[in-house]
Amino acid sequence: TIIVMTDTQSQEKQDTLRALGAELVLVAPTAYSNPAHYVHTSRRIAEETPGALWANQFDNTANRLAHIRTTAPEIWAQTGGRIDGFTCAVGTGGTLAGVGLGLKEYSDDIVIGLTDPHGAALYNFFAHGELKAEGNSVAEGIGQSRITANLDGAPIDTQFRISDEQGLEQVFALLEQEGLCVGLSSGINVAGAIALAKEMGPGKTIVTMLCDPGMRYLSSLFNPAWLEAKGLPVPALLRR
Repeated sequence: TIIVMTDTQSQEKQDTLRALGAELVLVAPTAYSNPAHYVHTSRRIAEETPGALWANQFDNTANRLAHIRTTAPEIWAQTGGRIDGFTCAVGTGGTLAGVGLGLKEYSDDIVIGLTDPHGAALYNFFAHGELKAEGNSVAEGIGQSRITANLDGAPIDTQFRISDEQGLEQVFALLEQEGLCVGLSSGINVAGAIALAKEMGPGKTIVTMLCDPGMRYLSSLFNPAWLEAKGLPVPALLRR
């Protein structure tokens, strides 16, 4: 297995993939329009490798279909059909679009919200019709600058922009109050779910996704020196 990823991904992720036998190709972060972008790099490697299959996770709509067929029915079943809203951030777009399309099959009244980190362009696209990024984020795996094939046609009803500070507040609240150790994309998702709950009002059931274990970020999000170097607040629990 050959995995192409940016060299900014956490060391824990890189070490885990190598331990599992993957060959990593690390590239510098760059715009999608640049031929050196990791998506284009992975495509070229697949084309040049005999017998290779290019997973193409951003634009292979089997991704979205899996969420339509499995994740959305699971959410509907586990909430007993009592769900009012769903929101999450976008990496490939498969989760948000697939769950959104799947839930809308049960009830068109379910509100589907985009939760976007700073530095991504989708908030402006769905709010103002313009793919325009503002700010930046240290979150990994989310934040998109284009409409992927998986995201195309997603039934977005509302959108929220969440800062790293807001996301980190939820990361450490989940750790202290719920015993859940998660990464920043999960914290941003929870902050988005709170924003959707406030928008919809009391008595609503809101669902989001916790996709990234915090153990992948011990050298970054849970490292006071790293947080300080990024200008991010260090929670009291990391100063004990």
